[in-house]
Amino acid sequence: MIDVVLPVLDERDAIPGVLASLPDGYHPIVVDNDSTDGSGPLAYELGATVVREPHRGFGSACFAGLTAATAEVVSFMDCDGSLDGGDLPGVTDPVLRGDADLVLGARRPTDARAWPLHARVGNRVVTRVLAARTGLRLEDLGPMRAAKRQAVLDLGIEDRRFGWTLEMVVRATRRGWRIAEVPVPYEPRTGRSKVTGTLLGTARTVRDMTRTLT
Repeated sequence: MIDVVLPVLDERDAIPGVLASLPDGYHPIVVDNDSTDGSGPLAYELGATVVREPHRGFGSACFAGLTAATAEVVSFMDCDGSLDGGDLPGVTDPVLRGDADLVLGARRPTDARAWPLHARVGNRVVTRVLAARTGLRLEDLGPMRAAKRQAVLDLGIEDRRFGWTLEMVVRATRRGWRIAEVPVPYEPRTGRSKVTGTLLGTARTVRDMTRTLT
C-alpha cells in the first residue's frame, strides 16, 4: 500500500475524478485545509481518509498528511484534476525499487491553459536559482512526488506555505539523496486556481520559495 497525500482547499468538483483515478494499492489521504464547500465530507463518503488541517497553507496540509500516513512510501499530488493518479506508479516505482530516494513528476502540459505562462516563468526562475545554489538541475518542482515517509519526516521541513516543495528538495540534496524526475501529463485544472493560476498566487509562491533558498 502507498499513501497518497492530497491537499485540498475547496476542490469538491475535482475530488471524485481524482480519487477514481488512483490505481489499486494507492490509498488517498485527503487533507481538508479549511474548505468551505464540503470537500472533506465528500472525500470521506468516497472512501478517503480525511485529515482536517485548519491552519491554511500548502505546507501545513502536506505535513498533516505526511504525519497521518502509515505506509513506508508516501506520494504527494494536487487534488485539482490537473494530475492523473494513474501516473503515480511511474513516480513511486523508482523509490520502491531503491533506484531513487525522491522522484518528482516533471509536468508536461497537454493544453496551453494547464500551465499559464507566468506560472511557468516563476517555476523556471526558482529552478535556476536552485541549480546555482545547490548544483541540482531540475526541469520542474512538480507537485506529484514520492519518497519514503520516515525519510521525509527526518528532513525536518519547516516551511508551511508554498516553500514546502522546494525545501524538501533542498534538504534532500544537502543529505545526498538520489533525486530523479519523470515526465507526467499536466491537464487544465478543475475550477478556479487559488495559487499559481493567478499572478498574485505565482508571486507569493516565488516569494516563499526564494525565502527558502536564502
